Amino acid sequence: QVHLVESGGGLVQAGGSLTLSCVVSGRTFSDYAMGWFRPTLGKEREFVAAIRWSDGNTYYKDSVKGRFTISRDNAKNTVYLKIDNLKPEDTALYTCAAGRALTADPGNYDYWGQGTQVTVSS
Repeated sequence: QVHLVESGGGLVQAGGSLTLSCVVSGRTFSDYAMGWFRPTLGKEREFVAAIRWSDGNTYYKDSVKGRFTISRDNAKNTVYLKIDNLKPEDTALYTCAAGRALTADPGNYDYWGQGTQVTVSS
């Protein structure tokens, strides 16, 4: 059974940083990409960033480039999302997912975690 478990969220002041983790178990996803999503007004799952396990290629939502960094540790089956210069509008439940392609389309992701809450105070 596949499990994706996120951690690392919390309450942070604006301007601070957080690193979210997503540990994958139950199968290997060497041919998959891992993405991070968050809900926003009008979108249940807004794409944030993605990375491919095999070669580390990354893909970001334009508006988060420069503040968000996605990375992976293949040996630990873990994907990370580092968020710098946090803003109150970053407040959300961040969820990781395993998908068949490096894409922003949540429909291409087959497995989802439960999420980790990030709350940014002003």
